[in-house]
Amino acid sequence: MRRRGANLPTIGGFNQAVVFDIVRRASGGVSRTEITAQTDLSAQTVSNVARRLLDGGLVREGDKVSSGPGKPRTTLHLVPDARLAIGIHLDPARITYSIVDLLGRVVARHSTATLGGQAPGDVEQSMISTTRSLIEQGDVDPRRIIGIGVAAPGPVDIERGSVNDPPLLPGWNDVPLRDALADAFDVPTVLVKDVTSATVGELWAGGHEQAGGDLAVFYMGSGVGLGIALEHTALRGATANLGDIGHLRVSSDGPVCKCGRRGCLGDTVSPARIVNAAAALGAGDAVAPSDHAAVATAFAAMCDRADADEAVRGLLDELAEHIAEAVTPIVNLLDVSTVVMSGPIWAEAARHTLEGVRSRVAASTALVLPHPVSIVDSALGPDAAAVGAGCQVLESAFSLGDPSPFTRRALTA
Repeated sequence: MRRRGANLPTIGGFNQAVVFDIVRRASGGVSRTEITAQTDLSAQTVSNVARRLLDGGLVREGDKVSSGPGKPRTTLHLVPDARLAIGIHLDPARITYSIVDLLGRVVARHSTATLGGQAPGDVEQSMISTTRSLIEQGDVDPRRIIGIGVAAPGPVDIERGSVNDPPLLPGWNDVPLRDALADAFDVPTVLVKDVTSATVGELWAGGHEQAGGDLAVFYMGSGVGLGIALEHTALRGATANLGDIGHLRVSSDGPVCKCGRRGCLGDTVSPARIVNAAAALGAGDAVAPSDHAAVATAFAAMCDRADADEAVRGLLDELAEHIAEAVTPIVNLLDVSTVVMSGPIWAEAARHTLEGVRSRVAASTALVLPHPVSIVDSALGPDAAAVGAGCQVLESAFSLGDPSPFTRRALTA
């Protein structure tokens, strides 16, 4: 999609975002003349914006390139480590920390099990100390950190920055997680629903240019969710809690959900249910569904066993079938050509289930779209939500869209 600028001085910030976006996506560099052609900005406007980006250390000049008659052109290149962002993902099973550069590449990471029964305040203090250690051990210059993004299961209140009683995090009711981190580090901090965070990460760092900015992100962690991006923008919903697909019905004989219906997606693809089904077949030990860290560990071990265990392969094939039952109406509804499969639980199962999802969606008689649907694995791996939380900071500082609510002070590039 072509991004057009305008030559009014009052929207210089918008023009800077346009130019920065083009430079960021040009892996081999891009000249001012090429930027002018792509944006319809005047040569003088592009020159002025480029000078601001150079002065800010965000871009550098490369070698002069000759492409025919006329003066050789000097290319502009991103300086990826000029700014950094911290992304933290609070999942019922694990807390993951990432520091990302301007390309969304991870420069430092850490992960630890989420301990059940801990008071939210104790978890907050642990997150603060772990983040400080990551900055120190990663030899990261704190002056380059422009903000913190926190991804958490919904519901979240992004205006107040609080986590509001997610189903899989008992005791986390009206917890002001955003402000705890903002006060500790004195940088702008944003709270985002985890599936939205993963979607932002795919847009920023996932390499999906061929999708034209339109994506569906099927997210599978301790819970299941859906992210939606249209025209390079991650949709959020009226209260920024878009994406709950747990009550899509995918089976007529699945487990009975707490809603009273049978075969809801969230229960049918629950990693705890699958792990315990495997245990009943003699493939591993049973786990308590409420012990999400143990469930995640057992699920990973079960997937490792799949190559040598036909019964486990059968369970993972059933998982692919149920996911395909959900993905098919989703792509019909959204008319997207790309579905990204993401999340820490999905990352463990992907090798055994991705092709099963693809083939079933492609063969489904319920698929009505007049174009093929590409179903791909996330390039961000199991840390997608943490990486995406960092990318949310970058998007809010540098993108063309409206910034997300941050605490106390404006986020600046």
